[in-house]
Amino acid sequence: MKALDSSSFVPLYHQLKEILKENILDQKWKPGDKIPSEHQLVEQYKVSRNTAKKAIEDLVNEGILYRVQGTGTFVNKPKIEHSLSGFYSFSQILREKGLNPKDIILEIKTVSVDQTIAKALKLNLHEEVIHLKRLRCANDEPIILESSYLPKKFIHDPDKMTMVGDIPLYDLLANEFETNVVSAKESFEPILILEKEAIMLGVEKGNPALLLERVAFNEKKEPVEYCKSIVRGDRCRFYTELI
Repeated sequence: MKALDSSSFVPLYHQLKEILKENILDQKWKPGDKIPSEHQLVEQYKVSRNTAKKAIEDLVNEGILYRVQGTGTFVNKPKIEHSLSGFYSFSQILREKGLNPKDIILEIKTVSVDQTIAKALKLNLHEEVIHLKRLRCANDEPIILESSYLPKKFIHDPDKMTMVGDIPLYDLLANEFETNVVSAKESFEPILILEKEAIMLGVEKGNPALLLERVAFNEKKEPVEYCKSIVRGDRCRFYTELI
């Protein structure tokens, strides 16, 4: 067992946090395993209760651990990571990680665009688009709540949009609507999940998430899709490589 160094400039809670994290990375504790309680950590590492509590809280906030009221603290599943360095498909990312992608269609309907969507898709205000709302899952676990808006000029048969439950959206656009998505522009910002969204994603209200906004383009640089996604912060991590 590693000991904490009280003479170090590194705070004790951070030292303890790194030890707990190392136990997880080394698979001493695996996903679903219950970790020692705050009281046990106090006894084991000779620290204050506040020190143990702070170390655990930090790991919970990072999504590495999760709490079950009245039961204890457990090791979370590893986050789904992917790079922002190039065009990507969420379904393909899941398959590469050995996970089964699944889309649950919540809504398909025709709506009039507001100013934000009209600007993104280069449409007139109140022009109609196809709105596709879906829950994107990994091994049946909800990960992303996503709303896509597609100009009607690209969707000659809206009834075929129901196929997106079995076929990735961009594959469907290419195969059924002769529209190829070749590039996209994305932006991200941190948010807290609201109650209605939390119910659909199976998490607590106020949990951290990322709001992802994407405009996808075809080979003519025409906007094909405007998409808003709420991505669970406890299950996903985005990164980029600087060369």
